[in-house]
Amino acid sequence: MCELPSCSSGDTPFAAGLAEVRAGRRTLLKVGGAGVAFSTAAGALGAAAAAAAAAPPGNRKRAYVLVVDGCRPEEIDSGLTPNLAALRNGGLRFPRASSMPVMETIPNHVMMMTGMRPDRTGVPANSIYDRKLGETRTMERASDIKVDTVIERLNRKGYRTGTVLSKEYLYGVFGDRATARWEPAPIIPISGHAPDHFTMNAALTMVEELDPHLMFVNLGDIDRFGHSDFTGTTVRVARKLALVDTDLLVGRFVDMLKSTGRWEHSIVVVLADHSMDWSRPDRVISLQSSMDADPFLGGKVAISANGGADLLYWTGAAAERTRAITRMRQIALATPGVLSAPRRTDKWLRLGPEAGDVVVFCKSGWRFSDPDPITDNPIPGNHGHPATRAIPFFIGGGHPRVPSRSASSAHAKTVDVAPTIASFFGVGSPRRGWDGIARL
Repeated sequence: MCELPSCSSGDTPFAAGLAEVRAGRRTLLKVGGAGVAFSTAAGALGAAAAAAAAAPPGNRKRAYVLVVDGCRPEEIDSGLTPNLAALRNGGLRFPRASSMPVMETIPNHVMMMTGMRPDRTGVPANSIYDRKLGETRTMERASDIKVDTVIERLNRKGYRTGTVLSKEYLYGVFGDRATARWEPAPIIPISGHAPDHFTMNAALTMVEELDPHLMFVNLGDIDRFGHSDFTGTTVRVARKLALVDTDLLVGRFVDMLKSTGRWEHSIVVVLADHSMDWSRPDRVISLQSSMDADPFLGGKVAISANGGADLLYWTGAAAERTRAITRMRQIALATPGVLSAPRRTDKWLRLGPEAGDVVVFCKSGWRFSDPDPITDNPIPGNHGHPATRAIPFFIGGGHPRVPSRSASSAHAKTVDVAPTIASFFGVGSPRRGWDGIARL
């Protein structure tokens, strides 16, 4: 058995997960000499084995969801990603695909696995102002997801499921839902993610050792290098290197499926959770000081910054909320770099009360940094705003249900992943139905 991954001190879900392993509330699975650690909730494997008796006998179907975090659709045609391009061109591709508001990592991964929008899942953004706590926090708790995921639906039918998630907060928000999950390591300080080489090694090992029917994988390097690449808004050397490297790893994964005979029984869903936009140091928006300087709003507006989007929360008297929303929108729309400031209750957003009262999106080439315009968001690469809506989305694999060399004009979305997986395995839909659409 390998050593447990290390983590920094603090009561984070990642640290708490390791504490649960050590305390015996979760079980660390032995995977020979593979050098990776998988865990499961205590008793989960026994329950899965018991449920397996009711699963379709001899079911060889496999589904793998690979999220190339932060990838832009045009980057697949850049010449840097030949393996991704071949996988896309050989299967079913959706050129009009998009991320959903807020175009951030956590909510769109949650939408992928629930098939539902944030007004149902309870997860509208990476960061929210928690009214109960009276502070801003990351949505990284397993309890933040208020509905069932397709992972749990498969579990109840006796299928094996696995998560291989490179980012600490994704590890936290999906908790112990899967039959087995990777304990990501090594975690890079500040970025909070494990490099793709380690993530792909864990994915390959999970397939070979545990053989889940569904495996959900996040590859975080493209996103992380895109955020921090200071080589300019057009050069982006580090991001290009990440694209090449991640593409080679995806090619390695496909080769493994083919060499082990899994390909012909599998679908491989590849998509991004959002794309990426870059801004110069002089194109930074900070709304907190403007809100605080207003005689009516001063001291009564909390802001949760999400890169290309700010969530604004009125903390004053409920009776004054309507007036406050009007004033917040006026100030935001008068600020250079702001694209729009819809009310959170606008029906098209479907973000739910966790997203506050007003959602402010920036223009392409800008970013938010709140409350401090200098220190809170110095990174040039951001997402969350409409400029980062377009994503790659395609389905490959050798299973007969995957059309060969086909393109669809349908507007596929991140929320379509769960219904696609559910349809593939025939596990049905939730009582209130999906918000997404099965794309196979």
